[in-house]
Amino acid sequence: MGTVRYGQSMVMKVVVIGADAAGGSAASQIKRKLRDDVEVTVLEQQQWTSYAACGIPYWIAGDSEGPNGLVARTPEQHRANGLELHTETTATSVDLAAQVVTVEPTGGGEQRQYAYDHLVFTTGAAAIKPPIPGIDLPGISQVHTLDDGLVAIDNLHTNPEDAVVVGAGYVGIEMAEACRLRGLKTTMLDIAPEPLASLDPDMSALVRQALTDGGVTLRSGEAATEFREGAQGRVIEVETEKTTVAADIVFLGVGVRPRTELAAQAGIELGASHGLLTNSRQQVLGYENVWAAGDCVESFDRLTKTPRYVPLGTHANKQGRVVGMNIGRDPAEFAGILGTAITKFLGTEISRTGLLEAEAQRLGFDAVSAKVETLTHAGYYPGAEPMTVKLLGERGTGRLLGGQIVGGAGAGMRIDIVAAALWGDMRVADVLDMDLAYAPPFSGAWDPVQIAARQLVPKL
Repeated sequence: MGTVRYGQSMVMKVVVIGADAAGGSAASQIKRKLRDDVEVTVLEQQQWTSYAACGIPYWIAGDSEGPNGLVARTPEQHRANGLELHTETTATSVDLAAQVVTVEPTGGGEQRQYAYDHLVFTTGAAAIKPPIPGIDLPGISQVHTLDDGLVAIDNLHTNPEDAVVVGAGYVGIEMAEACRLRGLKTTMLDIAPEPLASLDPDMSALVRQALTDGGVTLRSGEAATEFREGAQGRVIEVETEKTTVAADIVFLGVGVRPRTELAAQAGIELGASHGLLTNSRQQVLGYENVWAAGDCVESFDRLTKTPRYVPLGTHANKQGRVVGMNIGRDPAEFAGILGTAITKFLGTEISRTGLLEAEAQRLGFDAVSAKVETLTHAGYYPGAEPMTVKLLGERGTGRLLGGQIVGGAGAGMRIDIVAAALWGDMRVADVLDMDLAYAPPFSGAWDPVQIAARQLVPKL
């Protein structure tokens, strides 16, 4: 097999592996900063670049257009901005000593090499695919890439009636909603005792109720053990540890893992979650000219002061920008994460930030919580809906540690009040004094978050 060597010019050479949120942000920022003084080569396995993977469940539900409608910047647009972008190209090895990346077409073919002065890993995450018999049967799809979305849409064209969602995390919740909006009889399987393990159990129970009220049969603590094939060669049933569930279509949403095999093969040390470890400038630890951002890294948690794997598009875009600014000679730092997240199931909004009770206790915090049931806005104004707010604080210091919200329309985004307070290292009592907006259509005179804070303060 022939090998071609690229990259002999005297300008700075940057190779970016991955062209989604983090990679696209980093590459674009570098080119914008350095212009003709840099050659930016971007390598992407897929045909797509810079797209909103978080929009895939809503595309499948029929609420948004896809796949092109989810693309923020096409390969052609990246190239027009001066990037040397190669799609459907796989990086197969990295020689850190020689500063060379070897690649080949994703389907196989002639190898090429690209020399670099700076290397950026933005390889993202891979959807976890459990080793369950029959998992590759037609009718079963992941919900991670735009190509996965195309497969899912094709499966919907077979006019299924019975859907099974495997996994009850964020993607699983969103896919259960998509199935119900499509009018499918929907069963959700998950090995955890309650859906959304990123909430405390008492808040997860509210999500369970919302799923059940929305027509989902939730089978918690029950793993899929086999996918069975029907006469048409497609999935027809899902066998679990306890029963058999009819399934014309199956969606897998059991989580993701960082795609760091290439970095590990190059000799780079990984973190506890197998993500890349970086400093606040997004430099890979131990290397001045190797950088990483997005779903392949473990991010600095502002509360625990430790690395934590939380793959979200918000972090990816910010970290990519930080990489681009630093390589572009404009110093920047990534300030860290809190684990803030939000989703919904039909009319129920779900959000969280900071620590859970079990996490706080495990980390040695003397944590105490308060939970209140209230309304999304003034009860005398039409349309007020129930919502539950739970706040967590540290006894003694009075410091706010986290929050969770489950409720109707207008509930979920209030988590940003909690996130902002956490970001500023505020005490729970400080939340009571925050000057928050009030008008009857939007809130009561005391915002629901402040009502919860008022209940928590005496316990601290």
